[in-house]
Amino acid sequence: MFSKDLGIDLGTMFTRLADSTKVLLDEPTIVAIEVEDQKMVAVGQEARDMYGRVPESIEVARPLKNGVIADYEITETLLSYLLQRVSGSMRIFRPRVMISVPYGVTSVERRAVYEAVLEAGSRDASLIQQPLAAALGVDLPINSPSGNMVICLGGGCTEAAVMAMYGIVSAETLRAGGLELDEAIINYVRRKYGVVIGQVTAEQLKIKIGAAVPQDVENSMEVQGQDQVTGLPRPVTLTTGEIVEALQEPLKAVIETGRRVLEKTPPELVSDIIDRGVALCGGGALLRGIDKLLTKSLGVPAYLVDNPTTCVAEGAVKAIPMYNILRRNLPQV
Repeated sequence: MFSKDLGIDLGTMFTRLADSTKVLLDEPTIVAIEVEDQKMVAVGQEARDMYGRVPESIEVARPLKNGVIADYEITETLLSYLLQRVSGSMRIFRPRVMISVPYGVTSVERRAVYEAVLEAGSRDASLIQQPLAAALGVDLPINSPSGNMVICLGGGCTEAAVMAMYGIVSAETLRAGGLELDEAIINYVRRKYGVVIGQVTAEQLKIKIGAAVPQDVENSMEVQGQDQVTGLPRPVTLTTGEIVEALQEPLKAVIETGRRVLEKTPPELVSDIIDRGVALCGGGALLRGIDKLLTKSLGVPAYLVDNPTTCVAEGAVKAIPMYNILRRNLPQV
């Protein structure tokens, strides 16, 4: 009676926790650790602020890679800390948790997530595929035999899925996401200007002036980097057009993923999707013009949902009371 139901979106870049009323936590999935004692120094935003700015005695690590756990112990510590923050230290009423995993993860990867969340202090844990959680989070009518398509553009992986009757009909996961877009910007600046910039700076460029298609208004931004030859600081000014050019290659892979899913989908469901459009969610969906790019490339209207970054966590918590209906379609541990 007193314990909470929590939905967790465990992402490569951000971890979000929601209960049935609101999103409780939205923190970067990143931890700072003292190398010698393996003691946690900072978590979330505080640790992210340290990224690329700490001495060798401290390691700033992302415990997830491409949507799956790369470092089990750090993930468990992180989840334990986040659960404690939302449920307090009262261990009598431990929460029931529904946690998201990418579509198509292996049984070993599923087991790691399940055990990490149980060890972190949940009373009961279930797994749900990210696209299914996202569809529930944006209230798509997946209870009917008509087709609904979602593309989740995450930091570590990109997923496209078609759903009907509370289950996934066809889906694909691309083990690349927002981090690959940042990497493409870093490589572009290094090739064109001979200047090395960090991941945080590349992400700033992507958010502030980036776009997926050429824009009517060209924005520009000056960033500080390190000259490849002299090693000294050097400023460079980049424009929206340059970022668009830099992102073309990784965005092609996203388009291909969506295309392959549509090719595998039964024709009856495809006609539903043409009528309803493709729901875009995840942090990558906030990139300007990505809806236009996908609409043009897939031949199906794509639109940004109202809650792109939080819909997976909100959908996961909605799935808990629906567990008996969804059970046959959820990943088993």
